[in-house]
Amino acid sequence: MSSTTDQDFGDREALVYHRTGKPGKIDIVASKPMATQRDLSLAYSPGVAAPVRAIAADPDSAYDYTIKGNLVAVISNGTAILGLGNLGALASKPVMEGKAVLFKRFADIDSIDLEVATEDVEKFIACVELLEPSFGGINLEDIKAPECFIIETTLKERMNIPVFHDDQHGTAIVAAAGMINAMHLTGRKPEDVKLVVNGAGAAAIACTELIKLYGVKNVIMCDTSGVIYKGREKGMNQWKSAHAAATDARSLEEAMVGADVFMGLSQKGAVTPEMVASMAANPIIFAMANPDPEITPEEVQKVRNDAIVATGRSDYPNQVNNVLCFPYLFRGALDVRATAINEEMKLAAANAIASLARMPVPDEVAAAYGGKARVFGPEYIIPAPFDPRLIEHVPTAVAKAAMASGVAKKPFFDEDAYAQELRGRLNPTTSILQGAIESAQLRPRRAVFAEAEQEVVLRAAVNWKNSGYGTPVLVGREEPVREGLARLGVTDIDSFEIHNSAISPLVPRMVDHLYARLQRRGMLHRDVQRMVNHERNVFGALLVALGEADLMLTGVTRNFATTYRQVRQVIDPVPGHRPFGIHMLVGKQQTIFIADTTVTERPTAETLASIAVETAAVARRLGQEPRVAFLSYSNFGNPRGEFVDNVRGAVELLDSRQVGFEYEGEMSADVALNPIMRAQYPFNRLSGPANVLIMPGLHSANIAAKLIKEVANLRVVGPMLVNMSKPVQIVPMNSSASDIVTLGVLASTGVVC
Repeated sequence: MSSTTDQDFGDREALVYHRTGKPGKIDIVASKPMATQRDLSLAYSPGVAAPVRAIAADPDSAYDYTIKGNLVAVISNGTAILGLGNLGALASKPVMEGKAVLFKRFADIDSIDLEVATEDVEKFIACVELLEPSFGGINLEDIKAPECFIIETTLKERMNIPVFHDDQHGTAIVAAAGMINAMHLTGRKPEDVKLVVNGAGAAAIACTELIKLYGVKNVIMCDTSGVIYKGREKGMNQWKSAHAAATDARSLEEAMVGADVFMGLSQKGAVTPEMVASMAANPIIFAMANPDPEITPEEVQKVRNDAIVATGRSDYPNQVNNVLCFPYLFRGALDVRATAINEEMKLAAANAIASLARMPVPDEVAAAYGGKARVFGPEYIIPAPFDPRLIEHVPTAVAKAAMASGVAKKPFFDEDAYAQELRGRLNPTTSILQGAIESAQLRPRRAVFAEAEQEVVLRAAVNWKNSGYGTPVLVGREEPVREGLARLGVTDIDSFEIHNSAISPLVPRMVDHLYARLQRRGMLHRDVQRMVNHERNVFGALLVALGEADLMLTGVTRNFATTYRQVRQVIDPVPGHRPFGIHMLVGKQQTIFIADTTVTERPTAETLASIAVETAAVARRLGQEPRVAFLSYSNFGNPRGEFVDNVRGAVELLDSRQVGFEYEGEMSADVALNPIMRAQYPFNRLSGPANVLIMPGLHSANIAAKLIKEVANLRVVGPMLVNMSKPVQIVPMNSSASDIVTLGVLASTGVVC
């Protein structure tokens, strides 16, 4: 698909995403009960008077009685929006809302976006300065240089809360982390390195300043007029002058000769292969122009096989991504009530990110990335953006640096307790899911979309292709499918692979294969022929069974039971295993797995025990340490029921197997999940709330999963079909395109298998 087509579809999809439901990306919800008159009287009048008087007497108590200590303002005037330029304050709002979402998603920081309609520096400064009582920190964004330097410097001088321009320092911190590790791998000392920087905007200058703080002294900076050298007058300002070098080089090409490190924040194609060839042995190249780097890793590889390369793109190793930094930097700063974000805190963040890349990657993170080993080396000098360990390592380092440098008003002294608090802020499953997305991009797969005449399925298929997950294999009549793609704005329809089961040349081979399977199960040859020609689920499953595709996604036009029966006529379970379904419920701080929600109506004790073991394995691959509860209406024999023998039997079977995870039962759902109820049974073996719920039968499992999906504020993934010999996922009939793609990603990466 051409880049133009990608952009057209992406624009349409992004617009639908932003306007669907409540417009925008953020919401405000009450954090305290508001159900009764008493609640209202405490939340507002007269109860609100008490914290008002307390804050008037002690302003610092605002951190105890209000959201101030966990609230960051994301502020812009829209003069440098992404790579789009000066489009004004209002146009910047989607970006600022997005930044607020990232603060919440990665660091559990509440954030409000504020768009200030002025390009007057003094007016902007005055506006932001007056907001200090409202917020615990200020994140400046998308403000053009050189005004951004003046704005940030002035606000830092005038305000007593952290002020941080992420476009400058976020990039600098992550780039510095990668640079630290690249120098470590190549055996370089900072003081011996020759660094060439191309670009002299906000990010380039901030990167240069932080790298110099780390100890690099020999730096040559270039802009569009060439090398910034001592004595140059053309196009200079005070920020460029601070980095003017004593050098005879006058062009980027001349500066690159013998350079150890190149750092680019400029434009596509600024660096040529000849420049790379002229660099020192084992060169370090950070080509961070977006969306296209100064030189691609492939171009570097053609002239040097000893280079370490980083870019700003997610489809190459070593992505320099601000999201590795700014949420965690503010988390640490807010937690110790820092009055500023200083150079010591920035360098601490860079070192923490760098050190994380050098640590062994946990099994659950590796599993989410398709089991691919992530080992510190030339292609892994920067952690993955969705590594769940970032929330613990970076804020701790930042908080300690704030305390050591004297800007922390509320220092902590129990580092282990703080680390535990940080781990509890986020649900690791969310990060693991995002990690699986990156893994799917690294190992593209051919995915059958068996109901391609449905618009939602076509949107999922186009998303699959545009996201780099692989090739969509569309099953349907060619004319309706092509018309559907055209309605979605796809212009290169001929690039899509469409299979019509009525006329496909693969049909004879499929019929032979399926007839060999079913001839002793009462099926005539003509029956099999009819199935292959007319049942798209059968045809799609045969594409996978015969190796024409890697996985199959279906389910939006028929219920699960019907679809499952059709698929099972073609694809067997894993030998010795029984297929079953898992619903995964993802909340802010907890993930719950419910099984079996789809297949076995009245499971035996042996089946329940197997389902528990295999669901626990899925939970571990998704970053959760399983605590399994076998549910019933009975708590350990009270009341004595007629239908709990299978649940008790499953627990007894696990007692004899030494399975390596916590489990208990039979118990009711409130005992499994509520710590107060659990305390009534002190012999209970679960150390905390259960996160794997094994239901006594299909009725209760399916009803519970669907009921929770409709009434609870949780993300529901599934049902995930487990234990099929080929990757097949049967999605709910009301699935969105995103739901379909998510199950496809989990299937393609082996998280669900």
